[in-house]
Amino acid sequence: MNEVRESRSRIRVAVVFGGRNSEHAVSLMGAGSVLEAIDRSKYEVFPIGIAQDGRWVLASGSQSYAIEAGRLPSVEESGTALALPSESGSLVALEPGQIPRSLGEVDVVFPVMHGPFGEDGTIQGLLEMAGVRYVGSGVLASAVGMDKAYMKLVLRAAGLPVGPFVVVRDRDWRTDRARVLKEVEELGWPVFVKPARAGSSQGISKAHDVESLEAAVEFARAHDPKVLVEAAIVGREIECAVLESFGDAPAEASMPGEVLVRGEHEFFDFEAKYYPDQMALDVPADLPEETIEALRAMAVQAFESLGCEGLSRVDFFYTPSGELVLNEINTMPGFTSLSVAPQLWAASGLPYADLVDRLIQLAYNRPAGLR
Repeated sequence: MNEVRESRSRIRVAVVFGGRNSEHAVSLMGAGSVLEAIDRSKYEVFPIGIAQDGRWVLASGSQSYAIEAGRLPSVEESGTALALPSESGSLVALEPGQIPRSLGEVDVVFPVMHGPFGEDGTIQGLLEMAGVRYVGSGVLASAVGMDKAYMKLVLRAAGLPVGPFVVVRDRDWRTDRARVLKEVEELGWPVFVKPARAGSSQGISKAHDVESLEAAVEFARAHDPKVLVEAAIVGREIECAVLESFGDAPAEASMPGEVLVRGEHEFFDFEAKYYPDQMALDVPADLPEETIEALRAMAVQAFESLGCEGLSRVDFFYTPSGELVLNEINTMPGFTSLSVAPQLWAASGLPYADLVDRLIQLAYNRPAGLR
């Protein structure tokens, strides 16, 4: 297979997006930016959408995946169906009434996917089984990064400052709700309630008392039966992006940026993240120099503690007393050209198209199998 790869003039990249979860549209928006930015003189590109019914289809590379007139984009379920990559790394087209035809080997898969059944180690495991290289973190780092409860346990074990939280499991909520409510009350009010295994601020709300807490938990449970309740931390929202380096060099951290939410948003919710003109990013964040260096070091430590690869975004709170509290790490952050992580790298001297290129090259040069 290596001889075939080396004999081609262009690296073959499958950009995979969509999926069976509530972050389907967010994935498409990121994929649209990647497809627009990728250098077609270096890469032969296959846009592959995963419809919400789970079917893989060969998508149009020219389709718009932006939010238009308030309507979220989705993968069309019509089109050429695809078999999953086999152990040879080949894609096979399954057109109705026709003999299956090979689209050839794929060198790298770029999964621009968020949430369950994409960012959580599932597609990474499938690609590992097939021996196909891919952009981003592996199975374990993806799974731990997706589950905020286990993520916080790993980060805390690594000595990183993590705020107080309570995990609300499905059975406990149904059978021992009084104990759960008591544990949450001990965090103090208000609290943030979120699905344990979702992103893009889906299913998140703020609860100020027991009555609003129950409604908030049920809202989060619509996305995930496992829920995380976090003590509200008063502080500025500071974010830092981390990028794997080539060879044995340590990972790099971007300059940090402060998220500034506009309008009536009580926190950095879905609309603030993805609708136009709802947020601004101040890069570099107005922080003391020693705080910036400490934050960047913590971001790299978080990346390394989970065993991440490719890229991540690490979110912090900077409190009025000058403390840094690590909120979470995202192993496949929002990836439109206007998303926070790409903006942080652009402000640090790595434009979006170069970021896309580096991620593909990192994956292409990574050994397949255990590492």
